[in-house]
Amino acid sequence: MVDFHKHLDAAEDAQRDIVIRAIDVKRHYHGSGGVVTKALDGVTLDVFRGEYLSIMGPSGSGKSTLFNMIGGIDSPTEGMVFIDEIDVAQLDSYELAWLRCHKIGYIFQSYNILPVLTAMENVTLPMIFAGNSPTEAREKGMAILETVGLGERAFHRPFELSGGQQQRVAVGRAIANDPVIILADEPTANLDVHTGAEIIELLEKLREERGITIISATHDMKMLDVSSRILWIRDGMVQRLEERKNLNIQIGGLEG
Repeated sequence: MVDFHKHLDAAEDAQRDIVIRAIDVKRHYHGSGGVVTKALDGVTLDVFRGEYLSIMGPSGSGKSTLFNMIGGIDSPTEGMVFIDEIDVAQLDSYELAWLRCHKIGYIFQSYNILPVLTAMENVTLPMIFAGNSPTEAREKGMAILETVGLGERAFHRPFELSGGQQQRVAVGRAIANDPVIILADEPTANLDVHTGAEIIELLEKLREERGITIISATHDMKMLDVSSRILWIRDGMVQRLEERKNLNIQIGGLEG
């Protein structure tokens, strides 16, 4: 019997715009004594433009390595990664730097904003690197800080900001150059429940309003609730990939 809904879903996927394509990506590390660590062992994945993909898996599962492949920070031992149909492995160092500056925004668990700079300076720094004039950067930086709810804190330094506010600065920095992709590595891990929920809502708002593709490595169940799909990875391999609509997410647990 033909599964009509399965064919319909496949047709919908074919029409969606793929922003990231990983094909049989492997990343092996060779240690002493001939020991090989398979951080990634054949990951194939399509990520669609404007979706919110959450990556779940235990520590050491390969989440960070997959992030490094997608972000152009590291190269696969085997396989290929395409971003906007560009084969990342074929880029030289200058082209990779341009790609990371203009196409990808990064949000880290520990914020990684510069402590000696104000919120405004942290947000505008990527724009200066991208060639914007200081005046253009300041104007756009203020608009971004208003967007992330920090307009009144523009000239405060990190030690004058709460953890949630620092992460908002990090979000502002990530969208400074209008990226097509945001890579968020455990963005709520160092935040309390309420503040973490605010960051999740902010990321979802950016996705909806700007069409940014968000890929997040997370253990936060609240983040799964706003996800389009959830990728489960273990031992460097895709365990399963599920649509959010097919999961029954409840506080304190996950059923599916």
